Amino acid sequence: MKNSGTFKITAHGDREIVITRIFDAPRQMVFDAYTKPELIKRWLLGPDGWSMPVCEIDLRAGGKYRYVWRSDSDGREMGMGGVYREVVAPERIVVTEVFDEAWYPGEAVDTIALVEQEGKTTLTQTILYNSRETRDAVLKSPMQTGLAASYDRLERFLPLQGREALSA
Repeated sequence: MKNSGTFKITAHGDREIVITRIFDAPRQMVFDAYTKPELIKRWLLGPDGWSMPVCEIDLRAGGKYRYVWRSDSDGREMGMGGVYREVVAPERIVVTEVFDEAWYPGEAVDTIALVEQEGKTTLTQTILYNSRETRDAVLKSPMQTGLAASYDRLERFLPLQGREALSA
C-alpha cells in the first residue's frame, strides 16, 4: 500500500490520541468517504470479516449518527453513535462518540481535519477522552489494528470512488 507508512497514532497531552494518515486523493473525496453512508459502509469496517449493516448520518451540527458493525463469522455486533458538534465541509468535523457496550467510560470527542496539498489529503483525527487512564487503555486496545485496516481499505477505495464519480 503506497501510503500505509503515513499512518501514525500518538498520545498527545494528558487525554488525547492524534491519528494521521495521508491519502492520495483530493480532500472533497476523503470528506465524502467520511460523511456518506453508502461510502462509509464500504471502508470503515475494521479487520476483514466485519460488515456495517447500520450507518445512519444526519450531517449537521446537532445531527446524530449511528454505526453498527457485525462479525460475518458469528453475528456478534458492536454499535456506537454520537452527535455532530461542527461540520465545515470539506475541511473539519467535530463529533462525539459513545459505544453501546462501553469499553471505556464516558464519551469521546473526535475532531477530524482534512488538509489538501498537491492532490493529496492529510487527515488528522484528534480524539479527546475523559481521562489519561481511558486514553491509555484505548492505546493498548486493538483499535489501532482495526483503524489501520480501515484506512488501508479506504486508500484502495478512493481511486475507485473517483472513477465512479467521473462516469456518473
